[in-house]
Amino acid sequence: MNPDLPALLRLARTENVGPVTWRRLMVEYGTAEQALAALPERARRGGRRGPLQIASEASVAKEIEGVLALGGRIITLHDPEYPPLLAELPDSPPVLTVLGNPACLTARSVGIVGARNASAAGMRFTESLATELSREGITVVSGLARGIDGAAHRGALHGAFPDRGGTVAAIAGGIDVVYPQENTALQARIAAEGALITEAPLGTVPQARHFPRRNRLIAGLSLGTVVVEAAVQSGSLITARLADDYSRAVFAVPGSPLDPRCRGSNDLLRSKNAHLVENIADILPWLRHESPGNNWLFSGFSERQAPWGERGTQTLSGLDTVRDRVLSLLSYTPVTVDDLVRHCQFSVSAVLSVLTELELAGRVESLPGGAVVLLVPPETE
Repeated sequence: MNPDLPALLRLARTENVGPVTWRRLMVEYGTAEQALAALPERARRGGRRGPLQIASEASVAKEIEGVLALGGRIITLHDPEYPPLLAELPDSPPVLTVLGNPACLTARSVGIVGARNASAAGMRFTESLATELSREGITVVSGLARGIDGAAHRGALHGAFPDRGGTVAAIAGGIDVVYPQENTALQARIAAEGALITEAPLGTVPQARHFPRRNRLIAGLSLGTVVVEAAVQSGSLITARLADDYSRAVFAVPGSPLDPRCRGSNDLLRSKNAHLVENIADILPWLRHESPGNNWLFSGFSERQAPWGERGTQTLSGLDTVRDRVLSLLSYTPVTVDDLVRHCQFSVSAVLSVLTELELAGRVESLPGGAVVLLVPPETE
C-alpha cells in the first residue's frame, strides 16, 4: 500500500475538497499532510465562519481496512495503476476504489450507455456490439444500470478472452453496495472477471446527485462513448456531452423517430455531434487519441508543473485584493478560470489560490471543463 494513502484519502474525504481543489492543494503544498494543516486557515480566509470538517485518521483507516477486506484497493493520482485516460481530465477523481482487475482500467476502452427502460431490440443490439468490441480486445465501460448498461456488460463478458476484452462498471455508490438490486449477480461477476470502479466511499448508497460523477468516469475512461436509445435530457446525453468536452469520440445508434427513447440519440446524429453506428466497423477507425500532454491542470501533478515559479512564493497576505476582484466577477453563471484571469488581470497563481480558499469555504464550486460558479453571494453571508 502507498504509505501516503491515508493522508491523501483524508484530503479527498474532507468537506469542500473536490477533485480540482484537491489537485490545486497538492500542487501548492507538495504533500497531503501540509495541505491538511493549512486547510482551516485557508477556509477562514475564503469566508468560512464555522470549522471545516476534515476527515479523521480513524475514518480513513476504517475505509482502507474495509476495502482491503472486500479484496479491493484504493488508488490515487500518485499511483502508476491510475487510469491514464482518466488522469487527463480537469476534474479526475483524486482517489478511486477498485474491485477486480486494475489492468482493465488501462486497456483500450469504449463506453456504452443508454436507456434504462430500453427496448428488447436495443438491448439485443447493445449486447451484440459489446461482444464484438470485447472480442477485438476492447474493454467495454458502462454504468451497471438496468437496460442498455446491463446489456453492454453482459455482452462484453460473453466476448472476453482471459487476456483481453472484458468490462468495467463505473458505479455511483460504494463497492459494497449493490444497485440496482436486480443486477446483484451481474455486479458480482464483473468484480470477478472485470472491474468495478467508484470514487464514492464504502457504504455510499447511490443518490441522484452521485450519477453525474459516475457518468464522468464512463466518459473519462473511454476513448469513445456509444449512445443507444437515449431520451432527451437523459443521463446518457450528459455522458455524451462530457465525452465531447474531453475530446473523446461520441457515437450514436439511430432509432425509430416514433420512439421517444431514441429522440436524444437521434438528436446527436442530427446535430452532427456523433458518428452513426450500425456495427463495430463504424467505431474502430475513430479510436485514436492524443494526450494533451503535461499541462498541470489536465494531467498528473508535481511541484515542477505548478504554473508559478517556486512553490510558496505566493503569500496569503497579498490575496485580499485579488479575492475581492474575483468575487465581483463571479455569478451563478459558470465562468472559466481563463476568463477570470483575463478580466481581473492578476496572475494565474493568485487567482487559483483565491479560488481554492473560496471553494474550501463553500462559496464557489468547480465544474467540469475548468469553469467555476458562485454558490453563496457574499452580501448574504
